[in-house]
Amino acid sequence: MTALFKFYRLIMDYAQEAINSLLWIVKTLAMTAVVFSFGIFLLVRFTHWGKQFWQFAGGYLSPRRSIKPLLFFLLIVAMTLVSVRISLVHSEWYNNMYTSLQEFNEPVFWDQMVLFCVIATSSVIAALLSYYLEQRFSIDWIEWLNGQLVDKWMGDRAYYKTQYVSANLDNPDQRIQQDVQSYVRTTLSLSTGVIDAVTSMISYTILLWGLAGPMMVFGTEIPRIMVFLVFAYVIITTAIAFHLGRPLIMLNFVNERLNANYRYSLIRIKEYAESVAFYAGEKVERSQLYKQFSAVINNMWDIVYRTLKFSGFNLVVSQVSVVFPLLIQVGRYFEKQIKLGDLMQTLQVFGKLHSNLSFFRNSYDGFAGYKATLDRLTGFGYAIDMANRQSTSYLHEHETDVIFKDLSISNPFGKTLIENLNLTLPQGSTLLIQGNSGVGKTTLLRTVAGLWAYSEGDVYCPTHQLFLSQKPYLPQGSLLTALAYPNEEKTFNRDEMIEVLKRVSLGHLQDRLEQEQDWTRILSLGEQQRLAFARLLLHKPKVAFLDEATASMDEGLEDTMYRLLKERLPYTTVISVGHRSTLQAFHQQQLMILGNGKWQFTDRNLV
Repeated sequence: MTALFKFYRLIMDYAQEAINSLLWIVKTLAMTAVVFSFGIFLLVRFTHWGKQFWQFAGGYLSPRRSIKPLLFFLLIVAMTLVSVRISLVHSEWYNNMYTSLQEFNEPVFWDQMVLFCVIATSSVIAALLSYYLEQRFSIDWIEWLNGQLVDKWMGDRAYYKTQYVSANLDNPDQRIQQDVQSYVRTTLSLSTGVIDAVTSMISYTILLWGLAGPMMVFGTEIPRIMVFLVFAYVIITTAIAFHLGRPLIMLNFVNERLNANYRYSLIRIKEYAESVAFYAGEKVERSQLYKQFSAVINNMWDIVYRTLKFSGFNLVVSQVSVVFPLLIQVGRYFEKQIKLGDLMQTLQVFGKLHSNLSFFRNSYDGFAGYKATLDRLTGFGYAIDMANRQSTSYLHEHETDVIFKDLSISNPFGKTLIENLNLTLPQGSTLLIQGNSGVGKTTLLRTVAGLWAYSEGDVYCPTHQLFLSQKPYLPQGSLLTALAYPNEEKTFNRDEMIEVLKRVSLGHLQDRLEQEQDWTRILSLGEQQRLAFARLLLHKPKVAFLDEATASMDEGLEDTMYRLLKERLPYTTVISVGHRSTLQAFHQQQLMILGNGKWQFTDRNLV
């Protein structure tokens, strides 16, 4: 009967503790939500990095978009507080367990063992649930932010325009893929870390206040001195740590940039392997790689030496903190003012409080990397905004004609290439643009396509257009994919694809249409150019831009390709750029770009 009563009382005690813990979590969650929101507001309002953070968080966390992210974050905070509460209960267990050992109280000891099982089970469940919620929140945020940045980068052809702005966008792949993940995961870890640290700090300060006793200092008794000493100790050491760790912000930023540049150089050699091999340029390329890698290594050593100072100081501080409370409380223990449980709980509470107070010091290197990530992401957005703001020319849709009205084009350094171009090309016109290298022939095509930022005036052009370059772009995948690009394969009939391949003298490839290969390495440049003409015949655009599109063909094939265009696409306006005099026979109009803004137009139909 007695045992049953004890068991009943134990169950009731656990139930009461569960209710008290639940009430504590609810009240603390409400206060945390208010304080944390106000803290975020102040950071966003008054700090530069806070504004940077909100650039990529505001849209995702906005209730107007969806309430789900806020609810998930609230659940994550709640689970953080559950962990704090479990830690506080564990602290009390620590005291009771060691006291039972000191007093040789076996029944109490076994009660504490049962309680430990409850605490441990709760802790494991809370940890697993927290992990799931954090991963779900992070993955959803990464998915949303990736979509935002990819859309921004691909929208208005910013991926191209950013090559020519003064703040050239380096390594967009790293910023979209790696930095987005780093930003999201670090934001979440720092946020929950701050909440855990501050909540635990307050809770453990209250516990330590009850455990701390007076201490004589220079003949003066100071009550609760341990509490004041731990705060003073942490504040002083944190200030020193911040000073030691400050250079890590820039070093981490530079480290990411140098590594990305080195990776790009390695990829570039792979891409231009044939050219490097023909030139026997291994010595130059190797020297460049060693130079870039040397910069990476030097920066790594700078980080190592700075981290040694920073981490060494932190390790010394942490080791000193182990014996710090023991030296203060041991006198009271030997004088039998406190029990062993009180002493052990003091050590545990002091350690927790010191750890929480040291969060900002220990997280400084993480914040350094986080600040570098924010700088890269905001730089990404800034470069895109600059590229989209540069152009003062206006593109207008026209049903049939290509019209240049008061169009002026310059290079990124301000030199005028073409000045006040006024020209109308009716549907079906054939224009050949010629001139010396560097006068702005290809740049004119870029302007018509909306790719060139340094221009002013008006351009009218049909939207259905296709561009053929000297080195055609072949996407990854099969020949069917390459032919249909930028449309999907299902857009065109297979028989029609085979027919156009035969017309451009590539009929021998018809049995390999489904093969997925790196076709840029299999096909010669001349074959790639003919494949581009096949693509042109399939798409039937209203305007075709040909930039040295037959440069790798002999004159016979060139003649065949242009006759195909005239025969199969009589209503397509063809605008070609080329140096060969043979091209004049296939074009009725000619635009000579003379340099320094001057130009000359000739229409053979009027001659």
